[in-house]
Amino acid sequence: MTVMTTGSTSRADANRRRILDVALAELLRDPDASMDQIARAAGVVRRTVYGHFPSREALISTLVDEAVQSLADVDAGAREGVADPAEAVARSVLAIWEIADRYRLLVALAQRTVTVQGIRERLAPLRENKVRLLQRGLDEGVFSSPLPAQALAYVHEQMLFAVMEAVNDGLVAAQEAGRSATVTVLTAAGVPASSATGLVARVSEKPGG
Repeated sequence: MTVMTTGSTSRADANRRRILDVALAELLRDPDASMDQIARAAGVVRRTVYGHFPSREALISTLVDEAVQSLADVDAGAREGVADPAEAVARSVLAIWEIADRYRLLVALAQRTVTVQGIRERLAPLRENKVRLLQRGLDEGVFSSPLPAQALAYVHEQMLFAVMEAVNDGLVAAQEAGRSATVTVLTAAGVPASSATGLVARVSEKPGG
């Protein structure tokens, strides 16, 4: 029977973390990066990678789970204490974009290996928060849409994915994409373009914005 010491457990955890970090970087650089490539980049043998992740799909699935948790955390932090629904949406999208931009290629990978439905299931708690926020904005007259809040949340989600893909294809400059995506989401909720642009500019200039 093999007994794991504290030191060996710490090393194993450190190896796992390094493999995940390196895998993210490698997959962003090369969406077809193999487990061998990831192992070489991480400075470990292939057996070590497979010891933590039995398949490439399992590795990518773990990265997707971490990405979704990061999105949920920054969304909650951005909206905390913000009463105005439009400002809450703006702060949420701007904060999420800072995380989502790093994972934009990972989204495409996940659509191949985890399936789109898998991503939707992982995003369900984040979407439920967005639905409540959009419903409040619709009830208060801040937003105006022919769609119910639940459908509007799906539209917003797909718009963000589409802007990420536009960045990947070189159609939108990465440094402009966050603000552009935020204005686009707000206008889709019925906020006039000029008001949405002004709000995003103000939020972006505020501390924590």
